[in-house]
Amino acid sequence: MIDLVKRELAALQPKLVAWRRHLHRHPELSFREHNTVRYVVEQLRAEGIDVRDGVGRLNAEAPGTGAIALVKGTRSPSDRCFAVRADLDALPITEEGKPDYCSTTPGVMHACGHDAHSAMVLGAGIALHRLREQWSGTVMLVFQPGEEKEPGGASLLVKEGVFNDPRPTGILGQHVTPELASGMLGFRSGPFMAAADELYLTVKGRGGHAGSRPRLVDPILIAANLLPRLYDEAHAVVPAGEPMVMSFGRFIANGATNIIPEVATVDGTLRTFNEELRARLHALLPRVCDEVAQAMGGTAELRIVKGSPVVKNDPALTARMRAVAVELVGAENVVDMDIRMGAEDFAYYTHVMPGCFYRLGTGNPSKPGTQSGLHTAAFDIDEDAMLLGAAMMAAGALKELA
Repeated sequence: MIDLVKRELAALQPKLVAWRRHLHRHPELSFREHNTVRYVVEQLRAEGIDVRDGVGRLNAEAPGTGAIALVKGTRSPSDRCFAVRADLDALPITEEGKPDYCSTTPGVMHACGHDAHSAMVLGAGIALHRLREQWSGTVMLVFQPGEEKEPGGASLLVKEGVFNDPRPTGILGQHVTPELASGMLGFRSGPFMAAADELYLTVKGRGGHAGSRPRLVDPILIAANLLPRLYDEAHAVVPAGEPMVMSFGRFIANGATNIIPEVATVDGTLRTFNEELRARLHALLPRVCDEVAQAMGGTAELRIVKGSPVVKNDPALTARMRAVAVELVGAENVVDMDIRMGAEDFAYYTHVMPGCFYRLGTGNPSKPGTQSGLHTAAFDIDEDAMLLGAAMMAAGALKELA
């Protein structure tokens, strides 16, 4: 079957590129992917594939911007189902380069490869549909909104029960990466990507003219004292060898050269791989903020927005997917990945069913932008890698339905 899949996808390769470039030219931000999902649904329905759109509701007032498609094999009756997932949303970044297919939406671009993810799942689904007489069961194509923004589109799909009927035995997801050469695949069994929480610190003092400093309570000074204390206290409770990252990337205090402001805000992120440590830090950090601020005459509130949990790759499923990858590209092109402190809302799926999230190499020194990092203005992919990504999705699903 792998040879049939590869042959069908080879015929579809020009469409893979065309789909990806259309989506790349017309990016939409998280939970606003109205035209993106409409375009994907049009391609699927043109092939006669059953699609349900409007899933992934952010609120009750509007339909969601995700879609679920069911591709059914007809060789023999089977109630087995396996899911493959793509994400649809783009990022608030102004694109550089790519004159042939640059973003036409000011300040928005596909800097994380979701356009390619969607094109590859489209290709996998259409190839399987055209080969439906050769296999049995159901492949669920998941086109998910809002991967880049809390509460995470994956969490909404799980809450809506889209996986209840039919119920997949597992789910496969992929992410392009410039750190691997085009034509390579990377896997990791067990915990792979971190749980991610957002930190919002608000420090309040008593503002006024800078010349009257003795009568004031400086929230900037409080925040400046708070940050090193937070780092020290957090690392003191982390077990040896346990990965953890806490970083603050935004500090706002709208004063002036002669004005001490009333309020300073500091925003950051907390990344962990251990739910017990995560809970402990959630209890510790607000208490430290309160103690330091009160000792300096002010107040501090740390609001923690809980994000995606840890991506847990099921060991048995990952081993089977790795075997498929070896069959596709040879053992020399299949590598082990280290844990990553980045987060991925695919994690929600891995907590309700066996999941495997792997990396698709898209770096190519001969093609501009393909070695630029994710979430950068110059990011691009080697589009030749999409053939492998689509084949891995299709062949992996067939492996689970056999």
